[in-house]
Amino acid sequence: MSPRFDAIGLVVSDMAASVAFYRRLGFAFPEGAEHEPHVETELPGGLRLLLDTEDTVRSFYPQWRAPSGGGRASLALRCEEPGEVDAVYEELVGAGHQGELKPWDAFWGQRYAVVLDPDGNGVDLFAPLPPQ
Repeated sequence: MSPRFDAIGLVVSDMAASVAFYRRLGFAFPEGAEHEPHVETELPGGLRLLLDTEDTVRSFYPQWRAPSGGGRASLALRCEEPGEVDAVYEELVGAGHQGELKPWDAFWGQRYAVVLDPDGNGVDLFAPLPPQ
């Protein structure tokens, strides 16, 4: 037996806000997903992103408690080029989402930024820098 990595699951406090945030990043959730207690979408490469409301998780796992503090999870999204990192970051911050780390040229060779989703999960935006 060899289990394979198939999905990333996030527990969300507000499904509509989370679906709207991830749609802005190009995730294709079905129409009406913002009204459902569980939604998923297939990602490039075959992985899936699953979103479940806190109430849904408590319905099958009553002892579950929402984590406190930030940094519960992080997703990393590769952009085509460094300018796209800046553009996506500005678009999300301009839409009212919290920018955690402004775009910068990281010493490991990437244009890199972090914005937070509605539940405080980090969404890393990055693109390789051109060779110098």
